[in-house]
Amino acid sequence: MLPVKVGTAGLRQSDALFYHIKHLPDASKNLMKEIDYRGKLLAIGAATRPRPIEDSYMPVFMAAKSYGETLSNLLNIPFYEFSHQEGHIEAGLWSIKREIEKAFMVLHISGGTTELLKVTTINNRYDIEIIGGTGDLSAGQFIDRIGIKLGLPFPAGPSIEKLALNWEGTTAIETPIAVQGNKVSFSGPETFLQRKIDNTVSNEEIAFSLLQCVGKSLYSLLKNTINNNPVEDLLIVGGVASNKQIRNTLNNLSNEFKINLHFGDIKYCSDNAVGISVLCLKNYLRRKQLDC
Repeated sequence: MLPVKVGTAGLRQSDALFYHIKHLPDASKNLMKEIDYRGKLLAIGAATRPRPIEDSYMPVFMAAKSYGETLSNLLNIPFYEFSHQEGHIEAGLWSIKREIEKAFMVLHISGGTTELLKVTTINNRYDIEIIGGTGDLSAGQFIDRIGIKLGLPFPAGPSIEKLALNWEGTTAIETPIAVQGNKVSFSGPETFLQRKIDNTVSNEEIAFSLLQCVGKSLYSLLKNTINNNPVEDLLIVGGVASNKQIRNTLNNLSNEFKINLHFGDIKYCSDNAVGISVLCLKNYLRRKQLDC
């Protein structure tokens, strides 16, 4: 994990890029102790932008692009570029051993993203259309901001989940849900819960109520959007999707709507790298097949 100062919500892009460049040599050294790559490394894949669209850019992704392309040139092997979002989608499907050929819906919920997507698979790549999502904070930012206010380390998701599990009450604080059509807002609920922290409410109750609010907000967002976008499958991925309380809330969707609901395996919800690896393998094999 990259170093984040206590009381802060993540890193600036310039700092994140610096730490990637600083730590990658050590990471690669440790990796090579376990892998004999000589003559066996056939292709390199990397996430080089946030989303698979032309204008998508964040400086931190330049570390992966620079290292990946340089190694590709030195070893004379192909370099495949993907987006961070494609990595999460592929990791989710791979983790549950599914291939979905028809258009399907994806709820991508993480530290920086809360987007509802309509996805079509084309030649081992994903054509993605944004059909809904947040108008301000992502679900992950909402969780992290409340967590930091409670004095928890960043990212706050795991600590928030532990606190929520220790809440012995049966009901949550009635936190406002701000969903209109295909847009969800978390800034109002954040302000509401921030004020509750200043009162005599336990951290456990705050954490439980926070996750309940996130789950109900996303449920309402999906409910508003599913009817206008008829698909058979809904995949939920991203770091926030690993939270069991949120999963339990969203599980009711499959009962209310005729839709196949898929959650990425908890272990791989936040593991973007495994998705990029699978996409790299698929595209390498496809290119090899076309060359034959």
